[in-house]
Amino acid sequence: MSQALDGVRILDFTHVQSGPTCTQLLAWFGADVIKVERAGAGDITREQLRDIPDVDSLYFTMLNHNKRSVTIDTKNPEGKQVLEALIQKCDVLVENFAPGALDRMGFTWERIQELNPRMIVASVKGFGPGPYEDCKVYENVAQCAGGAASTTGFDDGPPVVTGAQIGDSGTGLHLALGIVTALFQRTQTGRGQRVLAAMQDGVLNLCRVKLRDQQRLERNGQMKEYPQYPNGTFGEAVPRAGNASGGGQPGWILKCKGWETDPNAYIYFITQAPVWAKICSVIGKEEWATHPDYATPAARLPHLKDIFAEIERWTMTKTKFEAMQILNKYDIPCGPILSMKEIAEEPSLRKTGTIVEVDHPTRGKYLTVGNPIKLSDSPTEVKRSPLLGEHTDEVMAELGYSPEQISALRTAGAI
Repeated sequence: MSQALDGVRILDFTHVQSGPTCTQLLAWFGADVIKVERAGAGDITREQLRDIPDVDSLYFTMLNHNKRSVTIDTKNPEGKQVLEALIQKCDVLVENFAPGALDRMGFTWERIQELNPRMIVASVKGFGPGPYEDCKVYENVAQCAGGAASTTGFDDGPPVVTGAQIGDSGTGLHLALGIVTALFQRTQTGRGQRVLAAMQDGVLNLCRVKLRDQQRLERNGQMKEYPQYPNGTFGEAVPRAGNASGGGQPGWILKCKGWETDPNAYIYFITQAPVWAKICSVIGKEEWATHPDYATPAARLPHLKDIFAEIERWTMTKTKFEAMQILNKYDIPCGPILSMKEIAEEPSLRKTGTIVEVDHPTRGKYLTVGNPIKLSDSPTEVKRSPLLGEHTDEVMAELGYSPEQISALRTAGAI
């Protein structure tokens, strides 16, 4: 069965996480992703956070599946010619260099258009145009600059960054959508274009409900679904809301049996209005279903802390999975706090390809995430990441270079 992006060739100049997330997703959908790396070194993540000496790290392998690796010295005149040949053959160039780096290499937008007017140039940057556009940005900086950190954590503590890589991987996912959209538009116009995904913009897009709440706060001076209501105070900016959902369905993380020794013996519990009577019945508070202080969502808002404390007294008598089994019978929204160990060992995630075991020639078998997007007519096979320069000769031959020419380029240090 063919894949959705069969025939699309990606020139991958990305490194670390944001760009490789994007190009790996495109490779999973069938694009031919040619990763350009420095000879002898390659992507810096090959050696970062290694758990096995002199073997590509999990950081690298889990971000570069289904790609081909070539090594090119772009400062070498002959290496530059090889890169020009690749630009002429590829559909998309993806990069997450520091601002201006591609221009300094001699590959301005204008030069790329001369070589290939159908080329799409996609870039991850820390910030979009503005006062900070020349600044380097990493994951946690993006979370802070995009509004996530200021609204994460508890009101009596400092801002907190999340373990989800919303700055790097989140922006990579945005960029992948931009690339596919530009490819579709090219079928109508025949022209390439530039695609930009700024990390600050990507994080803000994922924090849109907090921008919504900023405007609500400015209008009303308070937000009744936040834990600061009714006894706390609101300032000028959206506060940190702990584990509150921040939406119309109040929720909180509650202890379950074993919480004293298991840091993940918790469940997320949502007091959804349509099942309120069922919640009251399950926790043994049937009278709350009709009591004027609890019967309606508006009446419950000032009492949420007391309500969740009572629900927690019930959840603490059950393991998180026992609580889930009972609550799901009544369609009460809830979810266990799953550790990475529990996720890694969950059979259903293996079955769906969300967690995949891959065999690597030097690392051996390891677990990685699979494609989170499932297409019925374009199944994803997760293939191991490439060794450094593993496909250089193969790609050079596809460009029309003879074995003798490839050998000469290698001798000259161009590849």
